[in-house]
Amino acid sequence: MKKNTIKLIAAGLMSFAGIGQGLAQETISGQHLARHIEVLASDEFEGRKPFTSGEVKTINYLKQSYEKLGLKPGNGKSYFQKVPMVEIFSKAKGQLHIKGKNGNLAFNFLDDFVAATRRVQEDISIKDSPLVFAGFGIVAPEYQWNDYAGLNVKGKTVVVMVNDPGFYDPALFKGKRMTYYGRWTYKFEEAARQGATGIIIVHDTKAASYGWPVVRSGWSKSKLYLQRPDNNKSRAAIEGWISAETASKVFKLAGFSDDLLETAKKKGFKPVNLGLTASLSLHNAIKKSISNNVAALLPGTTKADEVIIYSAHWDHFGKGEAIKGDSIYNGAADNASGTAAVLAIAEAFTNLKKKPARSILFLSVTGEEQGLLGSEYYATHPIFPLGKTVADINLDVLQPFGKMKDVIVMGYGQSELDDYAKEAAAQQGRIVRGEPDASGGWYFRSDHFNFAKVGIPALYIENGTQSLEDGEEWGNAKKEDYNKNRYHSPFDEYSPHWDMSGIVEDATLLFNIGNRLSNETTFPKWKKGSEFKAIREKYKK
Repeated sequence: MKKNTIKLIAAGLMSFAGIGQGLAQETISGQHLARHIEVLASDEFEGRKPFTSGEVKTINYLKQSYEKLGLKPGNGKSYFQKVPMVEIFSKAKGQLHIKGKNGNLAFNFLDDFVAATRRVQEDISIKDSPLVFAGFGIVAPEYQWNDYAGLNVKGKTVVVMVNDPGFYDPALFKGKRMTYYGRWTYKFEEAARQGATGIIIVHDTKAASYGWPVVRSGWSKSKLYLQRPDNNKSRAAIEGWISAETASKVFKLAGFSDDLLETAKKKGFKPVNLGLTASLSLHNAIKKSISNNVAALLPGTTKADEVIIYSAHWDHFGKGEAIKGDSIYNGAADNASGTAAVLAIAEAFTNLKKKPARSILFLSVTGEEQGLLGSEYYATHPIFPLGKTVADINLDVLQPFGKMKDVIVMGYGQSELDDYAKEAAAQQGRIVRGEPDASGGWYFRSDHFNFAKVGIPALYIENGTQSLEDGEEWGNAKKEDYNKNRYHSPFDEYSPHWDMSGIVEDATLLFNIGNRLSNETTFPKWKKGSEFKAIREKYKK
């Protein structure tokens, strides 16, 4: 994969030259997309991690690309929106020690457990913190569910399960469709609200929708957080995961079998004091710095104050734990593909003979892999008023599996953008459906979610699985292979053998949706029952 940076950048930027004023969709070609992906996913860009030289190369490449298109700076006079972050590299100082009246256990960092802290201090530890099993770690009044009922966890470490009760019982919560209560980020947030000293999530491959190697690789590197005035002192001192095997040993030491997990899946569960204590020390390397969102604007002709956003995260994991001798996490599909598609869509808009009535903001955000940080910062520090923001169209992980009969809409049923997608897909002879595995909580795992949280209708599609040439079984196998062997690993690399036809079709579909929105006078609405509907209705357009 090693390439000459200057040649690659030149090749990528040349993709904008010499394109006629024909149909805008013709701009979105496999050749143009591949050139951008090859550059962004090259070893020279070092995995595009914020705070590294890889970030500098990436954001400058994007800025130059937008300038070549004649797009205006999206943030006043600048193409950059500064995002203040803190980088914390937490490393365990020894083992995780679990003690009880029946003996002691010691577990190894990365192999058996992972742990970090959001607190901005060099050394942090918990010593003999009582362990409490708190089921799913959920407080959800609308579902009459409270795993912390009657429990005081101050000074204690809670052990909780991943996902939510609906994963196991379709009559609970939203059944297999994960709610935000099932996300690990929520569980850390709730433990902090309850005043816990530590929180440990029990990993389960099916319930999490990914294996332990994904957890291990993600927590073997430094993590980024938005800077907070309190230096995150309000968060639990220790946040982490233990493997299923580790959890089984802990429960056995406490005198319980794995059946304890089964009791927590039913209404009426009461938290259990495990009669054990946990001790762990972390040393943190801390760096405060500024990362950048990249924003470029195509001003509208008659409704310039109304804005449609195309978003995609430019970042990946940088350099990390070497696997088979490769330590660069290139992130070709995740998300050089989406970043390249936004560039191609931007180019298509600039080639339109009739320019959009509404403005289009092309937003390449930072820190998605660290917790959707760049989009969170934009949503809480918007460049354009939220009430004037028509919609967000998000692109993340476009796969080179060829053309598909279907288009998968994450969180299908949330907003009228689903209907826009159905009509655009029908024009391509395709169908729209919801995600096959709604239990994975995919709607909460990309940048569109931060726009949804502030009331902006947000569309996020995933390429389908019903391969036009090879069928659905083949399509599912390709996705499974990616998730198992390349997702968040050094092997998510670009290949000149990629079949770009499906990526082209998906990017064209999203261009068509945005183009339609850009010339309408109405705003798409959230559908009845959406948790984001009330937020949107508070805005005065």
